[in-house]
Amino acid sequence: MATKSERASPKQAAPKKASTRKADRDSKKILVIVESPAKAKTIEKYLGPHYTVKASMGHLIDLPKSRLAIDLEHNFEPEYITVRGRAKLLKELQGDAKKAESVLLASDNDREGEAIAWHLKNAISAKTGEVPIQRIAFNEITPGAIRDAVEHPSAIDEAKVNAQKARRVLDRLVGYNLSPLLWKKVKNGLSAGRVQSVALRLICEREKEVEAFIPDEYWTLQADFKSGKSSFSAQLVLWDGSKPELKSEAEVQAIIDVVKNGECTVSEVRETEKSVKPKPPFTTSQLQQTSANRLGFTSRKTMQIAQQLYEGVNLGSSRVGLITYMRTDSVRISQSALGEVRAWIGENYPQDLPGKPNEYSMGKKAQDAHEAIRPTFVNYVPDDIKEHLTKDQLKLYTIIWERFVSSQMNNARTRTVSVDISVAGGVFRIAGTKIVEKGFYKVMKLLASKDEKGTPFPLLNKGDTVVFDQYRPEQHFTQGPPRYTDASIVKTLEEKGIGRPSTYVPIISVLLDRYYVTRSSKQLVPTLLGRMINELLVENFSHVVDAAFTASMETKLDEVEESSVHWPDMIREFWDPFRDRVEEVGKTLESFKGTLDEMTEYACEKCQRPMMKKLGRYGFFLACSGFPECRNTKSVPLAKCPKCAGNIISRKTRGRGKEFFGCTNYPECDFLSHFKPSDQDCPKCGWFLVEKNDRKHGSSRACINTDCGYVQPDDEEAAKDSGDEE
Repeated sequence: MATKSERASPKQAAPKKASTRKADRDSKKILVIVESPAKAKTIEKYLGPHYTVKASMGHLIDLPKSRLAIDLEHNFEPEYITVRGRAKLLKELQGDAKKAESVLLASDNDREGEAIAWHLKNAISAKTGEVPIQRIAFNEITPGAIRDAVEHPSAIDEAKVNAQKARRVLDRLVGYNLSPLLWKKVKNGLSAGRVQSVALRLICEREKEVEAFIPDEYWTLQADFKSGKSSFSAQLVLWDGSKPELKSEAEVQAIIDVVKNGECTVSEVRETEKSVKPKPPFTTSQLQQTSANRLGFTSRKTMQIAQQLYEGVNLGSSRVGLITYMRTDSVRISQSALGEVRAWIGENYPQDLPGKPNEYSMGKKAQDAHEAIRPTFVNYVPDDIKEHLTKDQLKLYTIIWERFVSSQMNNARTRTVSVDISVAGGVFRIAGTKIVEKGFYKVMKLLASKDEKGTPFPLLNKGDTVVFDQYRPEQHFTQGPPRYTDASIVKTLEEKGIGRPSTYVPIISVLLDRYYVTRSSKQLVPTLLGRMINELLVENFSHVVDAAFTASMETKLDEVEESSVHWPDMIREFWDPFRDRVEEVGKTLESFKGTLDEMTEYACEKCQRPMMKKLGRYGFFLACSGFPECRNTKSVPLAKCPKCAGNIISRKTRGRGKEFFGCTNYPECDFLSHFKPSDQDCPKCGWFLVEKNDRKHGSSRACINTDCGYVQPDDEEAAKDSGDEE
């Protein structure tokens, strides 16, 4: 046995160093790079101590903002640089990779995520050389999904990278050629985008339809009847054997005069049953539409909350990704998820479990890259985890959970009873619906509508006599086409094949940020600037801002991803005629600069020169006409303050930047309103009217004076305007 002094001798030190080097190798960790810190935090808990998870914070390498950076002579090859301000983070990741046993790139499983992984691999390989780098992808952030992804790494999908590269180059060529044209001809600081300009065109064309619409007056006739102790209302549906078309109050009164003393008899009772199939799980566009209609969320808010649910939420001692990837156009569900939800339904609603899984067809344009949006664990019932979620997270998670679970339950059955009451030459009809088999409605709470909850129907038999109570004629005006909302523009873009699940939110956001569109009562309204830009683009680049053409470009990008199209050839086909058109328009188009500027009656308080109304990045403002000697600017007054001599202007709250309207004499005057002042004063009290939209009055203008109560529907204003023109 060796003595203590022998074990400590220099000759015995060499084997110890070798052992240390082996220990160093054994202590090396696998580096996993994701996109966001929240996702990194969740995944690191799943993988254990042998893994280090870091976040790239999105793109670290991209095209520069200051120049085109596309080699037009050599197959449109992009010139990538490290994004400004991201060099330190990239260097840290390269350093972490150099110390790692291997690197797993876990950015999102879509084109942008694949491009992020591709750039990271190139950047890390340039510094480390021998460190193995592979790609992993997953549809949900759960322990099982993450471990499975780690166990089955793959190579980067070059075709998907090429599709992203083609899209990036295409958008750069359009934006960096049209934007300078707008600077030169309209106003500095403007920009145009390939897909956003098409969406702007749709919104502007709808606005023209709204403005051109002339409402027609029509009347309906309701009658209240009694049968024993019950009472009900029915509507006139037939007069002299045909559908009544009542254009005036006089026509309605003529019918009332005929039927008011007639005998009211139940002439027919019809009963029908209907099977109602549950809807498929959510795709991105359907989630945004339902969230907007049911929860009142904007598309941006919906996707922000969905991202939080996907990346992970703390449920007590554990952190869990609650939903699958939220950018998808597929309704497909994995076999494991299907088995899990059927087991849950079988345990909780055994009578409503179909014999075999419900199947749903996908749209022709669906890429089917990801599953539908669903809860990762169906056992996480919304009510059971609500204490761990914010109010908005709970709402969004609830509709995702309800939609998914209900999609694999039995159909519901409804029974509708329709009763016709004949009196003189008229037929009044009332119908009611009851759900006789709830089926999938049993799990519906937040998603249940009034129709789904059913409406009572009268218990009447053919030949029964009912007693007339009163007639209620009602005036209406035909409704024109509605303006787009977040929900309806997303639906239209999807139907026309414009954009993809990942681009719907950026499309809307860019139009709002550029002040081409504003949001009024949840409606998207083009601004004067937006309409001017649209007219210029439609007149001179109609092909580029054509919906069908843009959809065809999206299809070609899909073909690049499928490796059936060589991306430089696709770009060349577009670029040559587009470049020629840009040059021609640049030479022939007249300048519109300054046409939006308007001299006002307001005087500059600094130099007494008149103020000019000018259009800036965030809308109109007042600027001194003595610029550049005087640089005074201020907000445009929207109305006179009813409490003092000040003006009402637009303001924004701190933090979220939500718009409200307050007095210029604040803090001396504390008047404020959350409704935008209109350009009209109240005819009853003289205060100003504000723009409102509610269920009772629809789109209207109401007096800001709560003691007044005056309301003017927008259709009344439209009718008045059309009368003035005549």
